[in-house]
Amino acid sequence: MAVNVIYKTQATATGGRDGSARTPDGAVDVTLTLPPAMGGSSDAGANPEKLFAAGYAACFLGAMKAVSGKVGVSVPGDATVTAEIGFGPREEGGFGITADLTATLPGVDTADAEKLMAAAHEVCPYSNATRGNLNVGLNVG
Repeated sequence: MAVNVIYKTQATATGGRDGSARTPDGAVDVTLTLPPAMGGSSDAGANPEKLFAAGYAACFLGAMKAVSGKVGVSVPGDATVTAEIGFGPREEGGFGITADLTATLPGVDTADAEKLMAAAHEVCPYSNATRGNLNVGLNVG
């Protein structure tokens, strides 16, 4: 699969899940903490799942805006997408994640919201990156 890259960025992590991560420009500079469910002591800090949730939610909302004209459904200015990311052991071994996306689109009826989400799911880079590896739930809030 070829990708015509138009933007690149990077981040460096130190210390793993109980460490830190930072982009070279300092725009992202987070302390990472292991949540209690994974043996850590605090749920207050950032972790890879929270960062993935934030990125997926923002990217998916952007994808909805990108396809809105094509599907004939306007995205209201106060629209939100919430990504809920789960983490746990896989039956096949190792660990995996789950994802559920909930879009809140004030003033948009459910059928149109579902149509918009389905179209966005086809173009969102996060959806494309995870397709076939992760079942993503699409919900209208």
